[in-house]
Amino acid sequence: MNLHLQIIGFILTILAIVHAIFPRYFHWKTEFESVSLINRQIMYVHTFFIALVILLMGLLCLTSSKEIIETPLGNKIALGLAVFWTLRLLFQFFGYSSELWRGKKFETVVHILFSVLWTYVSSVFWWIHLT
Repeated sequence: MNLHLQIIGFILTILAIVHAIFPRYFHWKTEFESVSLINRQIMYVHTFFIALVILLMGLLCLTSSKEIIETPLGNKIALGLAVFWTLRLLFQFFGYSSELWRGKKFETVVHILFSVLWTYVSSVFWWIHLT
């Protein structure tokens, strides 16, 4: 299980860093021209804090996998992360319209990859919590 947490930690750290390209990749400067200043800034600030939380989760897995697996506090943390990532998995299917990926090769591959990733991550945390 330690290896799985190390893998998850590495992936989450990379995912957090990738958030830095979101504004440019998704053309936020153009897309948000008609949005009020507060809504535009909320998107940037929330994206930063989402990336920060994902980075901290990744670093926690990389630096404290033994504690997550073996301690009562770690078990509670695993439960919280299991719930968090299970909800993220559900949002992959019910929070985003299939129009965003269906019939588009790259977007479909990304949708499938993230579905598998969220399943893996949530399953590892559930496994830790339940054993």
